Amino acid sequence: MTTLERRFPRPRDIAPLLKMKPRQRNATARRLASAHTIWDLRRIAKRRTPAGPFDYTDGAADGEVGVRRAREAFEDLEFRPGVLRDVAHADTSATVLGGTSALPFGLAPTGFTRMMHSAGERAVAAAAEQAGVPYALSTVGTTSIEDVAAAAPSARKWFQLYLWKDRGLSRELVANAKAAGYEALLVTVDVPVNGNRLRDLRNGMTIPPQLTLRTFLDASYRWEWWLNFLTTEPYSFAFDKSGEGALTDLVSKLYDPTVTFDDLDWIRETWDGPILVKGIQTVADAEQVMAHGADGVVVSNHGGRQLDRAPVPLHLLPRIAEAVGDRGTVMLDTGIMNGGDIVAAHALGADFALVGRAYLYGLMAGGQAGVARAIEILGAEVERTMKLLGVTSVGELNPGHVRLMTRRGPVGADVLDAPGVPDGR
Repeated sequence: MTTLERRFPRPRDIAPLLKMKPRQRNATARRLASAHTIWDLRRIAKRRTPAGPFDYTDGAADGEVGVRRAREAFEDLEFRPGVLRDVAHADTSATVLGGTSALPFGLAPTGFTRMMHSAGERAVAAAAEQAGVPYALSTVGTTSIEDVAAAAPSARKWFQLYLWKDRGLSRELVANAKAAGYEALLVTVDVPVNGNRLRDLRNGMTIPPQLTLRTFLDASYRWEWWLNFLTTEPYSFAFDKSGEGALTDLVSKLYDPTVTFDDLDWIRETWDGPILVKGIQTVADAEQVMAHGADGVVVSNHGGRQLDRAPVPLHLLPRIAEAVGDRGTVMLDTGIMNGGDIVAAHALGADFALVGRAYLYGLMAGGQAGVARAIEILGAEVERTMKLLGVTSVGELNPGHVRLMTRRGPVGADVLDAPGVPDGR
């Protein structure tokens, strides 16, 4: 039997173990350094943000089944790596809409962003500019088109458009975006009415947030959020300079349930840059919007925030990418929480991915620095996943690198075309 020979430790052996790492004096930097995943940023964000804004970001429609399924699709997939490849260097850049992005994803449009952190869209655009990725401003963003452009003059900026009941307002927004140098329009079409977001209803979400006994108690240990809210400029909107009331009431005054494919025609006449239609969830609709002059589609179920139990975007992606082919750009969003998710999307046919909640968790956790940390985390995961798959550029990714799996049954035409199942096209 082997026995251990023991001795008293010598000072020179102990000294190296006692060297302390210098403490980061900046509290935000220290906080963000502890986040190694987007889920870590979410944990920090929840601790620092009042329930209303956090749940607006984190929640989805009805039972929130749709967003869970979207995430499960990424969790369940199987990567198929190639080995014995030289992957000393990997190029994570992607070409999209005639320009280059340093990473194969951009920052999706999100509404009411200054509720998450008072720096809002300016901080997000500045972080995108610094990272070399595109940023899309939402029509219901809480910063004007012009102010975002001024905050990040060299960033690639896109504008997300809702077709309001007031078509004149929609035309004005398009003109303003064009004048401010925005490159592309993302026309969102899956909001004829607002989804049933139960967390917002239960929290009594209003724009702007109101001080009640409940919010006062909630603020008692989230004082920094409230200090920022109370001591910075009032909210304004990309679509208007004012707007107050219950969230559901505000948006119901604006969204138009009469929008049809024909409305894409006048947008095409008004805007001479790229137009992508966001919210596509069937092959047939993808083909229709391409026939009406779109330059591409965003396969998306609005982050699960509209129709609960809507199709899972990742499962739809290969068929829609095949249908669009070389005629346009195919992007994907919903459920992305890891750089590996982005790699999988590209392998299955996406030209680009958009992330929303992921960077908002960063924003809530630490403002602009938090958004930068979210981008950094995702970028590192993208590069690492590519190298482990044996590829050195985004263009090398192909369906052979990913196998779709599902815990609920097979994914494919055999399911979509089965008797009694509506045509998935």
